[in-house]
Amino acid sequence: MGEPRGDRADQAAVVLSRLGEAYPEATISLEYSNRLELLVAVMLSAQCTDERVNQVTAELFETYRSAEDYAEADQATLAEAVGSITYFNQKAGWIREACRRLVEDHDGEVPDTMAELTDLPGVGRKTANVVLQHGHEVVEGIVVDTHVMRLSRRLGLTERSTRDAIERDLMTVVPRRQWRVFTHRLIAHGRAVCAARSPDCEACVLEDVCPSSRLDADVDLASGTDWDP
Repeated sequence: MGEPRGDRADQAAVVLSRLGEAYPEATISLEYSNRLELLVAVMLSAQCTDERVNQVTAELFETYRSAEDYAEADQATLAEAVGSITYFNQKAGWIREACRRLVEDHDGEVPDTMAELTDLPGVGRKTANVVLQHGHEVVEGIVVDTHVMRLSRRLGLTERSTRDAIERDLMTVVPRRQWRVFTHRLIAHGRAVCAARSPDCEACVLEDVCPSSRLDADVDLASGTDWDP
C-alpha cells in the first residue's frame, strides 16, 4: 500500500501539485450572479448536488430577487419552490430566517466576516467560507464539503471526523495561498475518480502516495458524510 511522503505538509504538497496538473481550471460549480444568490445556493447545496441546485435556482432567482423577498415569502410557497432539494422544508426555513436577519441587521446585504455570516440561521463555517471566498474575495479558511472530508482522510491529511476539526488540520498543512484552490481540486477529483463507494484507484494520479489505495490492500475507506452547513 502506498504511504504518504514524509509528513502531512509534504503529502499536501504532492496532492496539490498533482491535482493542479489534473484539474487546472477547477472552480465553483454553483451558478449565481450576486452575493445573495451565492448564499442561498450554498445553503441549498448541503447534501445535494450542485447540478440539482442550479436547476432549482434558475427559476428561484427570478422570483426572489432580494433578501426582503425571501424574508417575506410564505414558508410553504418557498418550500415548494425548492421541493426537489434535499431537506427542502428545513432549508426554506433557514433561508427565510437568514434573510430576515440580513434585512434587520445588515440592510439586506450579505456581510463579509466569518462571525457575522455564521451568526445567520443555517450558516456554518463551510457555507460562510464559500460566501467569503467567492462573494467577497476573502479567504479565512478552507471549505470542507463531503468530498474534501472524504479525500483528506483517505489521503492521510487528517484523521478527524468533523468538518471544523478537519479544516483546522488542513489549514496547518496547506499553504494559505492555496486554501481556495485546494477545495476545488479535491472536489473535482472526488467527482471524477475518488468516489465515496467505488473509487477508481487505477485511474488515480495519487494512487502511489495514497494510504487508502485499494490496489495493494483491502482497506476501510473513510468517507465522512455528516451534514454541517
